[in-house]
Amino acid sequence: MTGYTPQLLGALGLFAFASSITPGPNNAMLMASGANYGFARTLPHLAGVVLGFTFLLLAVGFGLGGLFATFPTAHTLLKGLGAAYLVWLAWKIATAGAMGEGASVSRPLTFLQAAGFQWVNPKAWTMAVGVAAAYVPRQGGGLDMLVAGLVVFAISIPCAAAWAGSGVALRRVLERPQALRLFNWSMAALLLASLAPVVVEFARAIGVLGEAA
Repeated sequence: MTGYTPQLLGALGLFAFASSITPGPNNAMLMASGANYGFARTLPHLAGVVLGFTFLLLAVGFGLGGLFATFPTAHTLLKGLGAAYLVWLAWKIATAGAMGEGASVSRPLTFLQAAGFQWVNPKAWTMAVGVAAAYVPRQGGGLDMLVAGLVVFAISIPCAAAWAGSGVALRRVLERPQALRLFNWSMAALLLASLAPVVVEFARAIGVLGEAA
């Protein structure tokens, strides 16, 4: 039997919606993918985001968050790897070919790439830890964590689809190579801007390690 009350379940739903619909690395990439490749070719990317994050959330809820609390340096290093990967993804978006060009020029993220990215996505980690810490009943067990995962999964699907769809809606506007190039560089800049908190935290961690040495 779950320990959720209607009030807590509603709060979880609102948090999941606010976190899923607001700009972030996943949504910027989904929008760029929708604009460059269309909705159908973006579906594996979308599925990887939704299922990959749900799996990350459950992993955090079932103990991974405690592991990183014990070894914070490991979490910081993971964020550093995530930052490097985000820079590479930003470059990939910025240099994407024109619409209609062959897959040899560029292609959308695959399901596994998008799912794997959740493990190095700073916003995904923040959201997962937030759900596990604040929106799962303290007296509850594994069933409550599964309910949380199901709620987040159900809410994140339309949110991710909305961002991919908004990119598709811009395709007519972006048919001109100059417009598409400007859009892709803007999305790449948004991705890089999302790295600011990670860079600050990583720099502080390096400073602390240097002082300890």
